Amino acid sequence: MTTTETRPTTRRSGPTYAVGTRRHLDAEDIAATGIRDRWYPILPSHMVEAGAMVPVRRLDVDWVLFRDAQGTVRMLEDRCPHRSAPLSVGQHLGDRIACMYHGVQVDGDGTVVSVPGMPGCALEGRRATVSLQVVEAADTIFAFVPLTNDSVPTPFVLPDRLADPEVSWFPNFAEWAGPWRFYMDNVLDPMHGAFLHRDSHSMFGGDVSARFRIRETDRGFFFEKTDQRGVNFDWVEFVRGSMDFVDLEIPYGPGAGPGGVFGIVGMSTPIGRDHSAIFHWRTRRVSDWQRESWRFLYRTVLEAKHWQVLEQDRAVLEVLASDADREEHLYQHDLGVSRIRRLYRADALAQAEQLAGANA
Repeated sequence: MTTTETRPTTRRSGPTYAVGTRRHLDAEDIAATGIRDRWYPILPSHMVEAGAMVPVRRLDVDWVLFRDAQGTVRMLEDRCPHRSAPLSVGQHLGDRIACMYHGVQVDGDGTVVSVPGMPGCALEGRRATVSLQVVEAADTIFAFVPLTNDSVPTPFVLPDRLADPEVSWFPNFAEWAGPWRFYMDNVLDPMHGAFLHRDSHSMFGGDVSARFRIRETDRGFFFEKTDQRGVNFDWVEFVRGSMDFVDLEIPYGPGAGPGGVFGIVGMSTPIGRDHSAIFHWRTRRVSDWQRESWRFLYRTVLEAKHWQVLEQDRAVLEVLASDADREEHLYQHDLGVSRIRRLYRADALAQAEQLAGANA
């Protein structure tokens, strides 16, 4: 695991905006583009190679990722502080990027280290570009996305399954054409497994009717069936840690090889209002020779089946109307959906009030 040191950008005078934006965000904007002051998965590590500059859009802001001379990933807003040209189409100079437009050089902390056209000008030495704190873990690049320049990153803590050395995992990344909140609604709805995934390799069993309950924990809540366990997608835990994630288990039959139950850790990172970066880690507790047996079986047989299940989710979520979560008639199976929506609505209102208060 590697990290970059926390170095907030210099606070600008005048109105306070959410980091990386050029406008005020209200509660609706925040709900649509992502709750700030959270760690988010950004990209799989292998997608940022040495010497490359990789543009991405996350939480409705354009960023560029690159590795410095030591191989540490840096993440900057994709705007040169001089004339806002995208840094991602500039030149990689090891520990800095040179803008293509006028050659202004910005290092991984967002500091302007050189203005070739006017050496010694006031822009040199200023931390004028937003730079995020980054951690690489679980084959993934994570970043803390602050609300304001005064936000202090929370300690980075991986989900339990990914931090446990006895658990073997495989990462999975996809981009879906749908709001990030639709993914969260989907995983907080275990009952869809008995219908949408009925013909899958692992969710064909169990009853198609059930009763559910919410069980509170000190880090979030479980949404679980009260009359069935270990048969289908029977429960999910929503966890609020340094990052928000879901944890769930799907039972496996004997043909799935050695090891314990099949676990999934899931996260959704907003790209914009209508696109999402979806991250899953498929996990199993296995040791010794069984670990290699399970990993071989996964790569050769099970991975393609898991992609089929994800495609079923994607196919439904991408055709939902953008206001699908506004025109509904919910029932008892949807208690988990209602709970997650209330949590994020409260977050969005609180962060909008924080921004408004900073400008009062």
